[in-house]
Amino acid sequence: MQNNDVARIFDQLADLLEIQGANAFRVRAYRNASRTIGNLTELVADIIADQSRSLQDLSSIGKDLAEKITTIVESGSLPQLDELKEQVPPGVVEMLNLPGIGPKKVAAIFHDLNVTTLDQLKEAAENGQVAALKGFGRKTEQSILENIDSVAEAGKRFYLAESKAEADAIVEGLLQLESVTQATVAGSCRRRKETVGDLDVLVTTTESGEPMDHLAEHDLVEKVLARGDTKQRVRLRSGIEMDLRVVPDESYGAAMQYFTGSKEHNIVMRRRAQERGLKLNEYGLYRNDDDIPVAGATEEDVYAKLDLPWIPPELREDRGEFERAEANNLPKLIETDDIRGDLHMHTTATDGTASIEEMALAAKKRGLKYIAITDHSKRVMMANGLDAKRLREHWEEIDRVNEEIKGIEILKGIELDILEDATLDLPDDVLAEADWVVAVLHYGLKQPRDQINKRLLTAICNPCVTAIGHMTGRIVSKRQGADVGFDEVFRAAADHGVMLEINAHPSRLDLDDIHAAAAKDLGIPIVINTDAHSTSGLDVMQYGVFQARRAGLMKGDVANTRTLAQFRKLLRTT
Repeated sequence: MQNNDVARIFDQLADLLEIQGANAFRVRAYRNASRTIGNLTELVADIIADQSRSLQDLSSIGKDLAEKITTIVESGSLPQLDELKEQVPPGVVEMLNLPGIGPKKVAAIFHDLNVTTLDQLKEAAENGQVAALKGFGRKTEQSILENIDSVAEAGKRFYLAESKAEADAIVEGLLQLESVTQATVAGSCRRRKETVGDLDVLVTTTESGEPMDHLAEHDLVEKVLARGDTKQRVRLRSGIEMDLRVVPDESYGAAMQYFTGSKEHNIVMRRRAQERGLKLNEYGLYRNDDDIPVAGATEEDVYAKLDLPWIPPELREDRGEFERAEANNLPKLIETDDIRGDLHMHTTATDGTASIEEMALAAKKRGLKYIAITDHSKRVMMANGLDAKRLREHWEEIDRVNEEIKGIEILKGIELDILEDATLDLPDDVLAEADWVVAVLHYGLKQPRDQINKRLLTAICNPCVTAIGHMTGRIVSKRQGADVGFDEVFRAAADHGVMLEINAHPSRLDLDDIHAAAAKDLGIPIVINTDAHSTSGLDVMQYGVFQARRAGLMKGDVANTRTLAQFRKLLRTT
């Protein structure tokens, strides 16, 4: 049981209790517990296993919460949450995915309008009933109508970060079985898509029953939905469904290729087979005339028989990978270990949970050689954003910590808001003192394209700005990003030497893979940053790297793969 699994259960519990109108202090206790567990740098299960330690030593964790955490870790669930799920319809919980609609508003919709599904909510909004609710109004009602269809679709998908962690844990367990010789995750999870609809895991085994029995009893599994001789379908406690497929050794590579996809990639693969008098399916690659197998045990063999090098899963979208493969020009994709610096993170000076020193030491522990501390500028009042005076004091503290900690360099940075009127949140004389300025849009994301571009161009043309962070401001599956005119903005970034960020937070991943590839084509340096608000937040770097890999980025395309001295040479000088 991972820490994020425990935290998620407490978050769900808090949401359901708030929807039911439970005591606010009780709700807050669960949210605080979720935050505490989510920010831990060690497994809560290890604390429970250590008899010399107590969960009650953790911030916000009392006896009752400690007992609940133990129950979750030992059983994989919490009876109290299961009871609440029976009382609150699933459609009501789905409403929480709507932008700007928290548990209190969901409670009003549920109790006052007796609405229990997204379809009913859409109808109520179209009829003006939602606007009439206290605390709502026409603006909220319109927002619901604008977003409800995408939320309904998003409810069927899960963030890669969550689904991959669960799939990896299950594959790791399967590989420990004596009968299992190979196991891997396939599907969109293997292609590192931003969201995953379901999971596919393939195994080769000497005894098909053992891996299925193991999966049925796994802590992450809530229910076995179906079981046959070679396929088992289960629902995990997170809600995502998984297919376990038992395949023969001679078909393992063909099955891995087939079930990894994408559909578009596989169509081209089958056509290439047909052009060579072959047929390709999940069982292997065969000669048409006599069904004799010519490949199938490994993916490499399948691709080779179709006159192709092996193509990395992240590129399998039929977006030019076949042309590059035929030209022997497939990129050597960036790896997470290539990253040397992280240039976007927060501390207790604004809305982070760790000090400058703690973030620096945590980054050093992860092998990084330099970081930039980029706390918020003053516009982000809810995060206690920094004005000029506090920022300069903050930078003095960074200088002090820099002198004390060896083995890692701390750059003085700021996450600078680009204001709605196309001005910047801090004056140039302050920004000129920074080592690193990442300019962002936080507010006014629904402004028209002309104004959004004006704001971004203001930042790009300012000589103090070194990068644009999470450019569109989107939240994956929950909030559409700003309407950016990418061609104009990218040309300006290329002309002015401004870098563009892939924000590695699993709910942002902004830039997306399409636009990151377009930036690469223009020669714009990309930086992959975590936007960490805690020491554990540094661990999401891999998801930004996955996004970069889907964009076809190589090590040289990403600025923070360089040494600090090399990186500094990339910074704009005018």
